[in-house]
Amino acid sequence: MNRLSAVFWDVDGTLADTEMDGHRPAFNMAFKELDLPFVWDEALYNRLLAIPGGLRRVKLHAEACGVALSQHQLAQVRDRKRFHYLERVRQGHVQLRPGVKRLLKELSHSGVQQWIVTSSGSASVMALLEQLQQQIPCFDGVVTSDDVAAGKPAPDGYLLALKRSGANSAASLAVEDSAAGLSAARAAGLRCLLTPSPWDAEALRDSSGEAAAVLDHLGDPGEPATVLSGASCQEEAVTLKYLETLLSVPDR
Repeated sequence: MNRLSAVFWDVDGTLADTEMDGHRPAFNMAFKELDLPFVWDEALYNRLLAIPGGLRRVKLHAEACGVALSQHQLAQVRDRKRFHYLERVRQGHVQLRPGVKRLLKELSHSGVQQWIVTSSGSASVMALLEQLQQQIPCFDGVVTSDDVAAGKPAPDGYLLALKRSGANSAASLAVEDSAAGLSAARAAGLRCLLTPSPWDAEALRDSSGEAAAVLDHLGDPGEPATVLSGASCQEEAVTLKYLETLLSVPDR
């Protein structure tokens, strides 16, 4: 069995449930403060998540509503939304997904490199890591949208993480929750374990030929993982052994 050298983790929807209880209400607070005529309920936000990048999401939604936002207004939305998101993170509204803490600790104990690769900005990521630092091991490195020219589905973030980590792509895996993240990982030559967010039907629909495996989550005691596609998971939880099994899956 191949030995795993590195795991590259997405953040939003993969490490933690950041979207519905973090980013969405933060956007709504920013819209209200700035007197913008938008309210994103869960159903609407579900649909908007198909658009990668929060500010691009705002711009395109505004245009669809017949509202042309200036660059100054977009910058205001970005700044106020970031403020409210960081506050929600510090208040504990954002929680880790099932199995994440367990697997992070197992991989750290086994000496596997662990990196974050995300399309979110550095400030949001660092706030989340600061809030979680008592629960999880330290990451070996972080690549955010501030480090690359193009976010996911472009592979730039993963390619930079591979370069900085010195890891061999054939002995590494990405963990993602979205179709855009899966595309980015595959374009960088990485096998990808997909744990789709409940709101990302596109990831589940398009994953069968691209992801090494698809599970509803990583699994915890009393909360078994369900394999939706790919190799069976005998322990009903993603472990180092299971990840190393995925390295041997023929590339497609």
